[in-house]
Amino acid sequence: MNTQWKVSLDESRIQRSSRTLQAYLWMKRLMDVVLVSIGIILLMPIFVMIALLIKLDDPKGVVFFYQMRSGKDGKPFRMYKFRSMVANAEELLAGLIDKNEVQGHMFKMKDDPRITRIGKFIRKTSLDELPQLLNVLRGEMSLVGPRPPLLMEVKHYSSYHMQRLRVIPGCTGLWQISGRSNLNFEQMIELDLRYISERSLFLDMKIILKTFRALLGAKGAF
Repeated sequence: MNTQWKVSLDESRIQRSSRTLQAYLWMKRLMDVVLVSIGIILLMPIFVMIALLIKLDDPKGVVFFYQMRSGKDGKPFRMYKFRSMVANAEELLAGLIDKNEVQGHMFKMKDDPRITRIGKFIRKTSLDELPQLLNVLRGEMSLVGPRPPLLMEVKHYSSYHMQRLRVIPGCTGLWQISGRSNLNFEQMIELDLRYISERSLFLDMKIILKTFRALLGAKGAF
């Protein structure tokens, strides 16, 4: 990827007819609801299996947990995941900040000591993200879009970074299929803004298909 490429979402870059935009958003929402509804039915056995493994690995912990994330226009919402860390993971975070392995306003650590045994597997395969299908049904997320940041991350955003919050966040996007954790924060921002500028149903479907292929390789995830 050309790391020198920059995009700024001024009004001239994102302007399109109101009718075309509304048609795209309506079709995108329809696609989200249909695909997620089918997906939840087909994946229910996997949901149950993961829940059982999490409880066997750490009987005292909960199966699901949520984090407050920033959605469209910065509106906070609860994003759900399968629990992949120890119960007091948030309390331990402060002592690990200096071990952050990515640049920018987000925390990533490859050998995070807070991750459980089953947690390592479901994070590597992104199975921990499956409960976000419920966020999609609720309209808080879409299948495709910029990843929703933590509230504490947004506090450090510049006006340039804030542009990625102009749309509904997604479960997957250009970042996931272009390197994921192998990319730094600024590269992620550029990919998000590129998506917002070029988004279409064709691009959404292309990203979804490439996401499945990327998950099979399970590269760049931690």
